[in-house]
Amino acid sequence: DVIKVEPPQGDRTRDLVGSGSGYFPMFNRNKRSICLDLKEAEDLEVARDLCGDADIVVENFRPGTLARLGLGFDELSQRNPGLIYCSAKGFLSGPYENRTALDEVTQMMGGLAYMTGPPGRPLRAGTSVVDITGGMFGVIGVLAALEQRHRTGKGSEVRCSLYETTAFLVGQHIAQKAVTGEAARPMPVRVSAWAIYDVFETANEGEQLFVGVVSDGQWQTFCAAFGLADFAANEDWAQNNGRVAARDAIIPQVQALFKTHTRDELVARLETCGLPFAPIVRPDELVDDPHLNAAGGILDLHLSDGTEVRLPSLPLEFDGQRPGLGRDLPRIDEHGAEIRAGLAARRS
Repeated sequence: DVIKVEPPQGDRTRDLVGSGSGYFPMFNRNKRSICLDLKEAEDLEVARDLCGDADIVVENFRPGTLARLGLGFDELSQRNPGLIYCSAKGFLSGPYENRTALDEVTQMMGGLAYMTGPPGRPLRAGTSVVDITGGMFGVIGVLAALEQRHRTGKGSEVRCSLYETTAFLVGQHIAQKAVTGEAARPMPVRVSAWAIYDVFETANEGEQLFVGVVSDGQWQTFCAAFGLADFAANEDWAQNNGRVAARDAIIPQVQALFKTHTRDELVARLETCGLPFAPIVRPDELVDDPHLNAAGGILDLHLSDGTEVRLPSLPLEFDGQRPGLGRDLPRIDEHGAEIRAGLAARRS
């Protein structure tokens, strides 16, 4: 049972526009909603009661805000010793910990935007990747704290953050400098680790396809699938590093070859021989994807005005089953009365 505590006017993400308009529908299924004004004594007591027997509390207020209201970990854990309290912040402990952060702020200062855009044009990733993965690291910490509680009976305070998450995500690029002696270049101009690892145009305008050939065995398979006997016979290209050195000779020929086939033709051939490939699609096209629709990968939800929205389910299987939909998207304070009644019943 996940209870979403909202301010009286509702979570501000309910009314975001533009690129933020899909945020609330995507991340608030399977929750109950209660609205509380933490400046009001009665509502503040309801919040304390909610935390009093909760397994987990997750908050992302500015540092110190909830502690001043008596809703910090130290106070709540006295009442609920098994409480796991997860604080999602911009920064962990250190000189920056009181700064205000956003997903985009930490992508910029954490090197991710530098790696995503072309040189001199830092570019945020195409989704709120740090918000999402930062929350996922929070979940990992909560799960570890739950396992510890199984052994000790005691709760824990867990903190996750945007900035440190970003640093973790670019860790491979940090390591790259130590390994090679040179700083990683932005992805659009990077030196590829493989000769064929590119997006290609096909016979139909606007249809594109990514193809990766990432092993010597796959190279032989690729050459056989597309009748490239001369490629396969070239001993200088038999191993990966030799092919990378010859990219300028290989890629133009592959580009010309792919332009003579439709994307569907290429997909059929690549799938048959088992090579990595991906048609380039827009996010909204995924709702009609046959794979996602085959086994519960897309859920039917409803916005507050009744509009249907189809969205991906959790990317997990439990004993061969995808998690389904327990609750539709909650309306503002939809469950407030029943939650208060439940707290009153427990107090009595």
